[in-house]
Amino acid sequence: MRNKLNIGLFGFGVVGSGLYEVLNQSQLLDARITKIVVKDPSKKRSIPSDNFSFDGTEILDNNEINVVVELINDSSAAYEIVKKALQNGKHVVSANKKLIAEHLSELIELASENSVSFLYEAAVGGSIPIIRNLEEYYNNDSLSSIQGIVNGTTNYILTQSNDGIAYNEALKKAQELGFAEADPTLDVDGFDSKFKLVLLIKHAFGLTIDPKDLFNYGIRNIKPNDVAFAGEKGYRIKLFSRAEKLNDKVVGLVAPHFVSQDHFAYQVNNEFNAVVVEAVFSDKQLFIGKGAGSYPTASAVLSDISALQFDYKYEYKKTRKEDQLKFTEDFFLKVYIGSSFIEAINEIPFYRIDEVYQSENYNYQTGWVKFSEVSKFNLNHRPELSLIVLPEPFKSVKEFNAVRSESRHFVVEY
Repeated sequence: MRNKLNIGLFGFGVVGSGLYEVLNQSQLLDARITKIVVKDPSKKRSIPSDNFSFDGTEILDNNEINVVVELINDSSAAYEIVKKALQNGKHVVSANKKLIAEHLSELIELASENSVSFLYEAAVGGSIPIIRNLEEYYNNDSLSSIQGIVNGTTNYILTQSNDGIAYNEALKKAQELGFAEADPTLDVDGFDSKFKLVLLIKHAFGLTIDPKDLFNYGIRNIKPNDVAFAGEKGYRIKLFSRAEKLNDKVVGLVAPHFVSQDHFAYQVNNEFNAVVVEAVFSDKQLFIGKGAGSYPTASAVLSDISALQFDYKYEYKKTRKEDQLKFTEDFFLKVYIGSSFIEAINEIPFYRIDEVYQSENYNYQTGWVKFSEVSKFNLNHRPELSLIVLPEPFKSVKEFNAVRSESRHFVVEY
C-alpha cells in the first residue's frame, strides 16, 4: 500500500527548485510539497513568494508533514534540521554528503530509534543510482572494489587539462559555467569526493569511516608536465574515489589517477560522473550519468521520495556481519611523483623505484610507495609536488614483497 507523503522542503536553490518542477510533473507519486523554508527573504525565486516560509519550525513541528527533504548548502544547519526531523518521527531525504559523512552513525541510529527512513541517494553521483544498488543488488559479500569519478567539477577541469588547457584557466571556465564555486577548495582538494567515498564504503563494505581518517588529495597541483607525461603514455588523468578489498582488509583513498584507454573512465568527460563496481561473480559493472545540476540531482531525490511511499529503508546488511572487514592504510601502490625540485621528490620514501627522469626544468619518479607513509604528507598544501596513482593494482605487504626486486629504468636528460 502506498503512503501519502506530505513534504517539507528546506532549500530552493538549484536542486530544490529542480525537485519542485519534477515532482509537479510526476504522475506516479502521491506526494506534495506542503511547505518550503528558505533562508533569504530578499532572493528572487521562480515561484511566488507566498510559497515560502523562513521559520524551520513550520516544517519540523508540523504533524501533517511526514517527510523532510533537506537541500541546503550549510552542512552545520543541515545537521540540526535532519537531527530534529528524525527525532520528531519524520522521514528524511538529504543530498548533503558532508553532513551525512560526518554524522553517519548518529543519524542511522536516530532513524532506527524513531522508526523512520533516512535516505540520501542524491548525495553520491548525482543521477547515478549507486547507493540503492549497493544496498539491494550487491547485498552480499562478493564485492571486491568500487571506484569512480564522483565530482563533476574536477572532472570538467581535468577534461580541459587533458586537452592542454592550464589548470587556472580551466578552473575559471568551470566557475563561469557554474560547475565550480568561487572558493573551489572542497572540490579541487578532494574533500567532496572523500565525503562521497565514506558513503560508498559504508554501503559497499559495511564500514563506517570517519572522514578525518580517509586520505584526500585533489587536482590543484597537477602541472602541464604531468599532463604531457600522461599523453606520452596514452593516459588521461582522473580524480578517483577508490576503495577495495585486499585480503581481509579494505583500503581507500581519493587521489588523481592515470587511466589507460581501456579503462572505463577514459571517455568519461566534463561534468559526467561514473562508478564501476567489481564483484567476484558479476565482474565489472559501470554506472554513468550527470553528477550535478538541477534535474539530475533532483531525479535522485525524487527516487528516494518515491521509495518512501513503500516504507523503504536502508538495511545496512553488510554492517551487521560478524566477520566485518577492517580498514587499513597498510598497503603499497605505484605512483608518479613530479616536481621542478628533485629534493621535494626525494622526501617521498620509495620502496622500489621503476623510472627516474631528470631535466633542467622538470623531474619525475615512478615506483612503489607504502600508503601509510605517503598519507602523512599534506599534499594539497605542497604545490611543488604532483602525485598521481599509476594503473597497477594495489598490493598488500605480502604481495609487494614478492615483486619489489624486479627491474628498474632510469632516464636522465641534460
